[in-house]
Amino acid sequence: MAEAAAQQAYDVIIIGGGPGGYNAAIRAGQLGLKAACVEMRGTLGGTCLNVGCMPSKALLHASELYDQAQGEFAKIGIDVAPTLNLGQMMAAKDESVSALTRGIEFLFKKNKVEWIGGRGRITGPGKVEVEAADGTKSTLEARNIVIATGSEPTPLPGVDFVEGRIVDSTGALSLPEVPKHLVVIGAGIIGLELGSVWRRLGAEVTVVEFLDRITPGMDGETARTFQRALTKQGMKFKLGAKVTAAKVEGETVTLTVEPAKGGAAETLTADAVLVAIGRRPYTQGLGLETVGVTPDKRGFIEAKHFRIADGLWVIGDVTHGPMLAHKAEEDAVACIELIAGKAGHVDYDLVPSVVYTAPEVAWVGKTEEQLKEAGVAYKVGKFAFAANSRAKINHETEGFAKVLADAATDRVLGVHIFGPQAGELIGEACVLMAFGGSSEDLARICHPHPTRSEAVRQAAMGVEGWTMQS
Repeated sequence: MAEAAAQQAYDVIIIGGGPGGYNAAIRAGQLGLKAACVEMRGTLGGTCLNVGCMPSKALLHASELYDQAQGEFAKIGIDVAPTLNLGQMMAAKDESVSALTRGIEFLFKKNKVEWIGGRGRITGPGKVEVEAADGTKSTLEARNIVIATGSEPTPLPGVDFVEGRIVDSTGALSLPEVPKHLVVIGAGIIGLELGSVWRRLGAEVTVVEFLDRITPGMDGETARTFQRALTKQGMKFKLGAKVTAAKVEGETVTLTVEPAKGGAAETLTADAVLVAIGRRPYTQGLGLETVGVTPDKRGFIEAKHFRIADGLWVIGDVTHGPMLAHKAEEDAVACIELIAGKAGHVDYDLVPSVVYTAPEVAWVGKTEEQLKEAGVAYKVGKFAFAANSRAKINHETEGFAKVLADAATDRVLGVHIFGPQAGELIGEACVLMAFGGSSEDLARICHPHPTRSEAVRQAAMGVEGWTMQS
């Protein structure tokens, strides 16, 4: 990490070192551009690597093994008596995160990217002021500035954060002990993933959601099946409800919960509350006014092919599209390639989503609800993991794979998987759809046996009604 030197000229300065920012910087270096990445954290990687995707997956993995050791292991002849060492679990999570952030530092050095520590602020066209941790300021100049500042948890009015008691996703990754009762506000991906971590480690978990369903944006049938599975695992749901107030007294949090459509309020008590109602673009103190940029009412910056104005670009969560790390990575590469005079493009219809619970949920393309709303005639092929050989052998038979194909052309329009390793399985659907593939294309491709991937193939076979058990 370098301190900013006054009046240095770069081809591109990226503000933000998360998945969008660091991938943009690395790609710029690969293309021979003189690049700098300004990051206010002490480590690279942004929310995803430091307090988001990566540490949450570490806890999801560890908690799943702990849960299996308490029940599933005995069924397959492994007798153990596990005890939870939460401190060691957290230490292992932190060690993994540190290894990943060091890896990005290595890639910066390899590709001659300069990492500048401090808070970046645009002060005019082509100018970025960097305030270091010690308060000193310096100015950088560049032909291009890329805004990659990411997002932050959205606060909930009436529910103030209180360390260790009312927390956001960052706080939920580092609770000092397993809560007796954890209330999760928001039934989106983040809330359900972290809720499932603490449920597996021994907490009673109640999820409060404003809508009358969980996981907005997920295929309806898949979401309903997913909720039933989480309920069977011990999670409780209060749907169509909103939290309007919170009070912390000692080690107890009392929440006021009201029906979303009106009605009598009730109270919930817990010893920890996770607020996970979404994320909002992070543009605080960025100096957008100095270049005539005003975010929209939700805080997003409008852009056309990532370009806001001459020499000014935006990628990732700060602009429209799915607020996902892999979407930011795709933005990053496309944006830098455009800056370098190459072709850059992202197909936002083919950005997959994954919920890393157990079982996982993954999907890409259109849902049944979206196709019906658009008036598109489609066929459905569906295959249960209960009929998949590998899933049966591994005692992981919950869920299904579903393929949606155009009724006239057979082109695959959406794939939805709820089951083991769904996040890995969705990749072949992304490739198939990127090439405009049909359900028959997938159905006639030989898959290895026995594997979970055969369930996806069998679902494709089911579009035309010739599913076979695998």
